[in-house]
Amino acid sequence: MDKDKGERMSKDNLQLADLFSDVTISVDETSETTLDIDPVNKPIHYNQAGIECIDAIEAMTETMSGYTAPHAANVLKYLWRHEYKNGLEDIDKAIWYLNRLRKRYKEKHK
Repeated sequence: MDKDKGERMSKDNLQLADLFSDVTISVDETSETTLDIDPVNKPIHYNQAGIECIDAIEAMTETMSGYTAPHAANVLKYLWRHEYKNGLEDIDKAIWYLNRLRKRYKEKHK
């Protein structure tokens, strides 16, 4: 295996480890293995390095005005999940919200 491929695999493995950090695997008395995944309260694509996206959004927007906070929140949300969910589509959505945020900021600060 070449060095670059090995480094990419290591990075991919770390990303997978982050992605599944909140997944619980358990074996019951019948030796059945189950995965405990909570897509509502702890969706995998919104947890990176043990940090929930909602916590980062709340910290970022805590003192922002309601005029721009929703747009900033969406930028962060789409960038946060792009590698785990919709790739380029999420990046495009983040850019769309960033452009809208910029427009609203310019309008308010003329």
